[in-house]
Amino acid sequence: MNKSDIKILLVDDEPDIIEIVGYNLRNEGYQVFTANNGQEAIKSAKKNTPHLILLDIMMPEMDGIEACEKIRKINSLENVIISFLTARGEDYSQVAGFEAGADDYITKPIKPKVLVSKVKSLLRRLKSEKESEETFKIGDIVIDREEYVVYKAGKKILLPRKEFELFSLLTSKPGKVFKREVILDTVWGNEVVVGGRTIDVHIRKLREKIGDDHFKTVKGVGYKFVLLEADK
Repeated sequence: MNKSDIKILLVDDEPDIIEIVGYNLRNEGYQVFTANNGQEAIKSAKKNTPHLILLDIMMPEMDGIEACEKIRKINSLENVIISFLTARGEDYSQVAGFEAGADDYITKPIKPKVLVSKVKSLLRRLKSEKESEETFKIGDIVIDREEYVVYKAGKKILLPRKEFELFSLLTSKPGKVFKREVILDTVWGNEVVVGGRTIDVHIRKLREKIGDDHFKTVKGVGYKFVLLEADK
């Protein structure tokens, strides 16, 4: 998906935030829509169907928490990424944000370049057209992205969510070496990863379930998925 196709809804009651953040996001090539409170945010989201919503918490008429909860109940917006962008940095405020359905929580003040980097990271979660297909076939392997199920030679293999997402990433481009940092960013995003061997453990489990020969380690770089001759 091109940047020019990506729509971002920026919601804040501070004109300076709307102006500065909006300018930097537009400068990156994104389509940017704005709203000044939760009620306006819901109306704009319904009308424009954004891919990402950056949502302040403390706003008049309807705060960000309530707006987030209401947006999460709208069927047409079920896949929208929502991140709070707020000066409220308390733990209880963050917990409330995530319980309302937010995907991330960014604390202000934040430098524009850092914010743009965070936005890029969030947008990597968007599925490409290829990834959004319900099923994807590669060799004798069928990946059902809707049911999170893999079939190998007709045999059903159930994978935990992170194993599935890692496998889906590697198989999206057979033969390509995915760097460890790219894997962590794409599969785990902003989640806390305990220990540097998290990827290694998941690869080991995939090797046990899918087949050891399919997964190649490139020392000091990352991993790749390869098709075997029998699969071609």
